[in-house]
Amino acid sequence: MKALVVVDPDGQLLCDHCHLADRAYERMCGVMGWKHLPPGEGFLLRPAWAIHTAFVRFPIDAVFLDREMRIVSIAHALKPWRLAAVLKAKAVLELAAGESRRHDLAVGDQLAWAAI
Repeated sequence: MKALVVVDPDGQLLCDHCHLADRAYERMCGVMGWKHLPPGEGFLLRPAWAIHTAFVRFPIDAVFLDREMRIVSIAHALKPWRLAAVLKAKAVLELAAGESRRHDLAVGDQLAWAAI
């Protein structure tokens, strides 16, 4: 699995360790089975327009992104055993619950990433 750094629109570090799930099995599993997702860590599923939180033990923020990593929707504090989908999304960034509000993320914001 590849690791990325994701930067918010203000140039602040959103994820200093973001796992890239760009294969089917990695996308299917996501953070299932993890005990928690620490602040500063994330999981980018690409391509993806929908996620589920089956077998996820904690709430997450799901940030739906277009091809250019522009935010098209945010599902805040998505609880376990839920579904979220945005048809125009091309990727989903999973963050610890509350991280998207802490970074003041909003629809239309442009994120950026750099491989480490």
